[in-house]
Amino acid sequence: MSRTPFRRWATAGATLAVIDALWATVLQLLYDRPVLAVWNGVASTAFGAGMLGAGMRGTAIGLAMHVTVAAWWSAVWVFVEGRTPALQRWTATLAGAYRTGAVCGPLIWVAMSCVVVPLMTGRPPAITDRWFIQLAGHALFVGPPIVVGARR
Repeated sequence: MSRTPFRRWATAGATLAVIDALWATVLQLLYDRPVLAVWNGVASTAFGAGMLGAGMRGTAIGLAMHVTVAAWWSAVWVFVEGRTPALQRWTATLAGAYRTGAVCGPLIWVAMSCVVVPLMTGRPPAITDRWFIQLAGHALFVGPPIVVGARR
């Protein structure tokens, strides 16, 4: 039974928002940083450095931005996959969907870190070991939730 594009988008977006938030939380803990600081950092991307010290207000704005970005990338996927027979064939099986997501996730990280964030902040990306950790994490915790969540 085929799911509607809206249901596929909603499932992919919600799945991505939760799994990526958990990934971000684990990274904060591994980096020995306050867990909620990641969301203040997200908010600072669009609203400036003042969000870094904005407490729960900054956290709420960052979380809202996170969910919005998850919804946006999920919509892009559902739109592109719906018009690309090759992607539909590649993702017809669960294994194919995971493989495709493992490729798409790092592409999303590159687009966000090298294009979107620099356009918003005026700063180039810092290509460090943490950048590569994020690249690998996106292959596991961003692409697959979108592609698998949006499966027909």
